[in-house]
Amino acid sequence: MTIPRIAIGTPAEATHPEALKAALAEFFSTFIFVFAGCGSFIAFEKLTGGSGTTPEGLVATSLAHAFSLSAAVSAASNVSGGHVNPAVTFGTLIGGQISLPRAVLYWIGQLLGSAAACAVLDYSTGSLDSATFALAEGVIARRALVLEAAMTFGLVYTVYATSDAKWGGTAPLAIGLLMGADILASRAFDGSAMNPALAFGPALVRWAWKDHWVRWAGPLIGGGLAGFFYEYFFTPDTYQPISPADY
Repeated sequence: MTIPRIAIGTPAEATHPEALKAALAEFFSTFIFVFAGCGSFIAFEKLTGGSGTTPEGLVATSLAHAFSLSAAVSAASNVSGGHVNPAVTFGTLIGGQISLPRAVLYWIGQLLGSAAACAVLDYSTGSLDSATFALAEGVIARRALVLEAAMTFGLVYTVYATSDAKWGGTAPLAIGLLMGADILASRAFDGSAMNPALAFGPALVRWAWKDHWVRWAGPLIGGGLAGFFYEYFFTPDTYQPISPADY
Protein backbone atom coordinates (compact mmCIF):
# COMPACT_ATOMS: atom_id res chain seq x y z
CA MET A 1 0.00 0.00 0.00
CA THR A 2 1.16 3.51 -0.80
CA ILE A 3 0.71 6.02 1.98
CA PRO A 4 -0.69 9.27 0.58
CA ARG A 5 1.83 12.06 0.24
CA ILE A 6 1.19 15.76 0.39
CA ALA A 7 1.86 17.41 -2.97
CA ILE A 8 4.01 20.42 -2.13
CA GLY A 9 3.76 21.90 -5.62
CA THR A 10 5.70 24.96 -6.72
CA PRO A 11 5.35 28.69 -5.94
CA ALA A 12 4.48 29.30 -9.59
CA GLU A 13 1.16 27.52 -9.12
CA ALA A 14 -0.05 30.32 -6.84
CA THR A 15 -0.23 32.65 -9.84
CA HIS A 16 -1.34 30.16 -12.47
CA PRO A 17 -4.57 31.32 -14.19
CA GLU A 18 -6.32 27.98 -13.64
CA ALA A 19 -5.50 27.98 -9.93
CA LEU A 20 -6.69 31.57 -9.56
CA LYS A 21 -9.87 30.76 -11.46
CA ALA A 22 -10.50 27.82 -9.11
CA ALA A 23 -9.97 30.03 -6.06
CA LEU A 24 -12.45 32.54 -7.46
CA ALA A 25 -14.98 29.75 -7.93
CA GLU A 26 -14.48 28.81 -4.29
CA PHE A 27 -15.08 32.44 -3.31
CA PHE A 28 -18.40 32.64 -5.12
CA SER A 29 -19.63 29.23 -4.03
CA THR A 30 -18.74 29.88 -0.40
CA PHE A 31 -20.51 33.22 -0.63
CA ILE A 32 -23.63 31.46 -1.95
CA PHE A 33 -23.54 28.83 0.79
CA VAL A 34 -22.85 31.13 3.75
CA PHE A 35 -25.31 33.78 2.60
CA ALA A 36 -28.14 31.27 2.32
CA GLY A 37 -27.21 29.31 5.44
CA CYS A 38 -26.73 32.24 7.82
CA GLY A 39 -29.44 34.27 6.13
CA SER A 40 -32.02 31.54 6.64
CA PHE A 41 -31.39 31.53 10.37
CA ILE A 42 -31.63 35.32 10.56
CA ALA A 43 -34.90 35.25 8.61
CA PHE A 44 -36.42 32.55 10.80
CA GLU A 45 -35.46 34.49 13.93
CA LYS A 46 -37.19 37.59 12.56
CA LEU A 47 -40.34 35.81 11.46
CA THR A 48 -40.76 33.94 14.73
CA GLY A 49 -39.61 36.62 17.15
CA GLY A 50 -36.35 34.96 18.15
CA SER A 51 -37.31 31.28 17.98
CA GLY A 52 -34.48 30.09 15.75
CA THR A 53 -33.37 27.56 18.34
CA THR A 54 -36.73 25.77 18.48
CA PRO A 55 -37.19 22.36 16.82
CA GLU A 56 -38.88 24.08 13.89
CA GLY A 57 -35.99 26.50 13.54
CA LEU A 58 -33.55 23.60 13.67
CA VAL A 59 -35.31 21.84 10.81
CA ALA A 60 -35.51 25.02 8.74
CA THR A 61 -31.82 25.78 9.27
CA SER A 62 -30.85 22.21 8.47
CA LEU A 63 -32.75 22.24 5.18
CA ALA A 64 -31.36 25.63 4.17
CA HIS A 65 -27.79 24.50 4.76
CA ALA A 66 -28.36 21.18 3.01
CA PHE A 67 -29.83 22.69 -0.14
CA SER A 68 -27.47 25.67 -0.32
CA LEU A 69 -24.41 23.47 0.16
CA SER A 70 -25.60 21.12 -2.57
CA ALA A 71 -26.07 24.05 -4.93
CA ALA A 72 -22.73 25.63 -4.02
CA VAL A 73 -20.79 22.39 -4.47
CA SER A 74 -22.48 21.75 -7.79
CA ALA A 75 -21.80 25.30 -9.00
CA ALA A 76 -18.05 25.05 -8.39
CA SER A 77 -17.45 21.38 -9.09
CA ASN A 78 -16.46 21.81 -12.73
CA VAL A 79 -13.91 24.54 -11.90
CA SER A 80 -12.46 23.86 -8.44
CA GLY A 81 -13.99 20.57 -7.39
CA GLY A 82 -16.56 22.35 -5.22
CA HIS A 83 -14.85 22.19 -1.82
CA VAL A 84 -16.67 25.19 -0.24
CA ASN A 85 -15.00 24.26 3.06
CA PRO A 86 -11.39 24.63 4.30
CA ALA A 87 -11.69 21.24 6.00
CA VAL A 88 -12.55 19.55 2.68
CA THR A 89 -9.58 21.28 1.08
CA PHE A 90 -7.36 20.13 3.95
CA GLY A 91 -8.61 16.56 3.58
CA THR A 92 -7.82 16.53 -0.13
CA LEU A 93 -4.41 18.04 0.62
CA ILE A 94 -3.62 15.27 3.11
CA GLY A 95 -4.87 12.72 0.59
CA GLY A 96 -2.56 14.06 -2.10
CA GLN A 97 -5.39 15.20 -4.36
CA ILE A 98 -4.49 18.89 -4.33
CA SER A 99 -1.19 20.73 -4.01
CA LEU A 100 -0.29 23.03 -1.15
CA PRO A 101 -0.24 26.30 -3.15
CA ARG A 102 -3.66 25.57 -4.61
CA ALA A 103 -4.99 24.64 -1.18
CA VAL A 104 -3.83 27.99 0.21
CA LEU A 105 -5.59 29.80 -2.65
CA TYR A 106 -8.77 27.83 -1.93
CA TRP A 107 -8.61 28.74 1.76
CA ILE A 108 -8.22 32.42 0.93
CA GLY A 109 -11.15 32.29 -1.50
CA GLN A 110 -13.36 30.43 0.98
CA LEU A 111 -12.66 32.77 3.89
CA LEU A 112 -13.12 35.90 1.79
CA GLY A 113 -16.35 34.49 0.36
CA SER A 114 -17.72 33.86 3.84
CA ALA A 115 -16.66 37.29 5.09
CA ALA A 116 -18.25 38.98 2.07
CA ALA A 117 -21.52 37.09 2.52
CA CYS A 118 -21.74 38.01 6.20
CA ALA A 119 -20.83 41.63 5.52
CA VAL A 120 -23.71 41.86 3.02
CA LEU A 121 -26.08 40.16 5.48
CA ASP A 122 -24.99 42.40 8.31
CA TYR A 123 -25.52 45.54 6.25
CA SER A 124 -28.83 44.48 4.73
CA THR A 125 -30.44 42.89 7.81
CA GLY A 126 -28.55 44.25 10.81
CA SER A 127 -29.16 40.96 12.59
CA LEU A 128 -26.01 38.94 12.13
CA ASP A 129 -25.63 38.42 15.90
CA SER A 130 -28.12 35.57 15.73
CA ALA A 131 -26.02 33.76 13.13
CA THR A 132 -22.79 33.63 15.15
CA PHE A 133 -21.75 30.21 16.44
CA ALA A 134 -21.67 29.53 20.18
CA LEU A 135 -21.52 26.46 22.38
CA ALA A 136 -24.71 25.54 24.18
CA GLU A 137 -24.88 25.98 27.92
CA GLY A 138 -23.11 23.11 29.64
CA VAL A 139 -21.13 22.04 26.56
CA ILE A 140 -17.39 22.37 27.11
CA ALA A 141 -14.95 23.07 24.30
CA ARG A 142 -13.27 19.66 24.20
CA ARG A 143 -16.61 17.90 23.75
CA ALA A 144 -17.55 20.30 20.98
CA LEU A 145 -14.15 19.58 19.41
CA VAL A 146 -14.96 15.87 19.24
CA LEU A 147 -18.39 16.60 17.75
CA GLU A 148 -16.95 18.86 15.05
CA ALA A 149 -14.19 16.38 14.22
CA ALA A 150 -16.60 13.42 13.98
CA MET A 151 -19.11 15.27 11.81
CA THR A 152 -16.47 16.67 9.48
CA PHE A 153 -14.84 13.26 9.17
CA GLY A 154 -18.14 11.95 7.81
CA LEU A 155 -18.57 14.96 5.56
CA VAL A 156 -15.11 14.73 3.96
CA TYR A 157 -15.37 10.95 3.73
CA THR A 158 -18.60 11.45 1.79
CA VAL A 159 -16.90 13.98 -0.48
CA TYR A 160 -14.23 11.41 -1.31
CA ALA A 161 -16.66 8.52 -1.72
CA THR A 162 -19.12 10.39 -3.92
CA SER A 163 -16.41 11.85 -6.15
CA ASP A 164 -16.38 8.47 -7.89
CA ALA A 165 -17.65 8.81 -11.47
CA LYS A 166 -20.56 6.42 -10.91
CA TRP A 167 -22.24 8.97 -8.65
CA GLY A 168 -22.49 11.49 -11.42
CA GLY A 169 -24.48 14.57 -10.56
CA THR A 170 -25.88 13.21 -7.28
CA ALA A 171 -22.67 13.79 -5.29
CA PRO A 172 -23.50 17.41 -4.29
CA LEU A 173 -26.92 16.31 -3.06
CA ALA A 174 -25.41 13.55 -0.90
CA ILE A 175 -22.89 15.99 0.59
CA GLY A 176 -25.57 18.59 1.33
CA LEU A 177 -27.98 16.09 2.86
CA LEU A 178 -25.31 14.75 5.19
CA MET A 179 -24.54 18.24 6.44
CA GLY A 180 -28.24 18.84 7.02
CA ALA A 181 -28.52 15.61 9.00
CA ASP A 182 -25.48 16.49 11.10
CA ILE A 183 -26.98 19.88 11.91
CA LEU A 184 -30.11 18.12 13.17
CA ALA A 185 -27.94 15.88 15.34
CA SER A 186 -25.63 18.44 16.89
CA ARG A 187 -26.71 22.07 16.49
CA ALA A 188 -28.38 22.03 19.89
CA PHE A 189 -25.00 21.25 21.44
CA ASP A 190 -22.24 23.10 19.63
CA GLY A 191 -23.81 25.13 16.83
CA SER A 192 -22.71 22.58 14.24
CA ALA A 193 -20.34 24.34 11.85
CA MET A 194 -18.28 21.52 10.23
CA ASN A 195 -16.78 24.30 8.17
CA PRO A 196 -14.25 26.88 9.42
CA ALA A 197 -15.33 29.33 6.71
CA LEU A 198 -18.99 29.12 7.78
CA ALA A 199 -18.00 30.14 11.33
CA PHE A 200 -15.34 32.64 10.24
CA GLY A 201 -17.61 35.12 8.45
CA PRO A 202 -19.97 35.85 11.37
CA ALA A 203 -17.08 35.87 13.85
CA LEU A 204 -15.14 38.39 11.77
CA VAL A 205 -18.04 40.74 11.07
CA ARG A 206 -19.26 40.72 14.68
CA TRP A 207 -15.78 40.22 16.15
CA ALA A 208 -17.03 37.31 18.29
CA TRP A 209 -14.13 34.86 18.69
CA LYS A 210 -15.08 32.93 21.82
CA ASP A 211 -14.32 29.22 21.32
CA HIS A 212 -13.71 29.96 17.64
CA TRP A 213 -10.66 27.69 17.67
CA VAL A 214 -13.02 24.73 18.03
CA ARG A 215 -14.48 25.58 14.59
CA TRP A 216 -11.02 25.19 13.10
CA ALA A 217 -9.37 22.42 15.09
CA GLY A 218 -12.31 20.00 15.00
CA PRO A 219 -13.07 20.21 11.26
CA LEU A 220 -9.40 20.17 10.24
CA ILE A 221 -8.71 17.11 12.39
CA GLY A 222 -11.77 15.30 11.07
CA GLY A 223 -11.19 16.33 7.47
CA GLY A 224 -7.51 15.41 7.57
CA LEU A 225 -8.24 11.97 9.01
CA ALA A 226 -10.94 11.30 6.42
CA GLY A 227 -8.61 12.27 3.58
CA PHE A 228 -5.85 10.05 4.91
CA PHE A 229 -7.95 6.98 5.65
CA TYR A 230 -9.93 7.06 2.41
CA GLU A 231 -6.80 7.38 0.32
CA TYR A 232 -4.91 4.76 2.36
CA PHE A 233 -7.59 2.10 2.55
CA PHE A 234 -9.66 2.59 -0.60
CA THR A 235 -7.58 4.24 -3.30
CA PRO A 236 -3.93 3.29 -2.65
CA ASP A 237 -3.37 1.82 -6.10
CA THR A 238 -4.74 4.83 -7.94
CA TYR A 239 -2.65 7.45 -6.18
CA GLN A 240 -0.56 9.53 -8.53
CA PRO A 241 1.52 12.51 -7.37
CA ILE A 242 0.43 15.75 -8.99
CA SER A 243 2.85 16.56 -11.78
CA PRO A 244 4.08 20.07 -12.60
CA ALA A 245 2.29 19.75 -15.96
CA ASP A 246 -1.04 19.90 -14.09
CA TYR A 247 -0.22 23.23 -12.53
